[in-house]
Amino acid sequence: MRRPTLPPDLRPTRRAAVVPTLPGLLLVAGAAAASLVLADLLVSATGAAVSPLVVALGIGAVLGTLRAVPRAAAPGVAWAGKHVLRAGIVLLGLQLSLGQLAGLGWRGVTVVLVTVVCTFLLTLRLGRWMGVDPLTRLYVATGFSICGAAAIAAMSATVGGARGPAGRAVPGRGTTEPGATVDGDPGPDVPGDGDAVGTALALVTLYGTLAVLVLPWVVSALGLSDAQAGLFIGSSVQEVGQVVAAAGAVSAPALAAATVAKLARVVLLAPLTALVAAHGRRTARAVHGSVRGCDDGTADGPAGTVDGPAGTDRGPAAAGARRAAPLVPAFVLAFLGAVLVRSTGVLPDALLSAADVLQRVLLTAAMVALGTSVDLRRLVRSGGRSLGLGAVATVVAAGVALLGTLLLA
Repeated sequence: MRRPTLPPDLRPTRRAAVVPTLPGLLLVAGAAAASLVLADLLVSATGAAVSPLVVALGIGAVLGTLRAVPRAAAPGVAWAGKHVLRAGIVLLGLQLSLGQLAGLGWRGVTVVLVTVVCTFLLTLRLGRWMGVDPLTRLYVATGFSICGAAAIAAMSATVGGARGPAGRAVPGRGTTEPGATVDGDPGPDVPGDGDAVGTALALVTLYGTLAVLVLPWVVSALGLSDAQAGLFIGSSVQEVGQVVAAAGAVSAPALAAATVAKLARVVLLAPLTALVAAHGRRTARAVHGSVRGCDDGTADGPAGTVDGPAGTDRGPAAAGARRAAPLVPAFVLAFLGAVLVRSTGVLPDALLSAADVLQRVLLTAAMVALGTSVDLRRLVRSGGRSLGLGAVATVVAAGVALLGTLLLA
């Protein structure tokens, strides 16, 4: 049966699809430009490692908390938070190569791998014991084990927004309605995706800055060699900029070793997010408290719930979610493809430099968009447990990396 042909004046046009996103994209672009400039000014004025991604999140959080994002800008901001983010993560793959990973040798690779696995798993386990909500502890575990802001954003793009089984997501706020629960944790203190992302990024900034100050002193006190210092710092500090600041305070050879170790951790971003998507669907559904793929995007009633700690799917809606959700997100596959292309060595340096600049701009813009769903007042009210979890994750990462470095390097 042929589909009816719409009159020309009723057919959707590309312009009609693009125009609603323009106000939001312009808002995000302006805030991203301000974030890049402000980050450079802060670096020049203080000498500290200030990431434009964190500055962008802060600007977005202020806009979100003050509810200063116009309704007309909402579609464009949401589009940037999804598509611009994923494009930036794909381009991040062009900064990595398998040759860099091989340059560490089996000992260095082992230290990096064990540190990432232990930090991720122990942070999740200890966070649950400390009573931190599942979404926040997932993002904290990802950011502290892999590469800070970019890893948190990638996991957010993989897992998506949070909903409690007793409440719908509040449009544009990234939070749940009062009475929603996530993984058995009750009430209005359960954060949504935006709040959890904001909390995780704030913790990465705080404890990464402390690591920049403390780890060079630890290296000196223990008398580590330049190679050991680089492996230790690169395996344990969160952000790339923080790694550069900490290792650069030791020596140039330590900085070179730390950079390679850090890039090896970034390579593990794709396997980690893929594993969460492919084998951790039960975890993702417990975090969300809902089943993705339902007709209305919610999980009201027994047909769309995840029943109990075992995460058993119930009803036809759950089966539909299993069919609809991809095993590995497309942007993760594209990220891996970018790593493989970079590994071939066929791309000219000028193109790689341009891609590096572009991915920084895209990720900064995406952080503005993500930040608009953050409610700073909620972060202040519920920050105690999260601060403790950040401290625990920092100690675990540094402790495992140091032990591995002393035993193997």
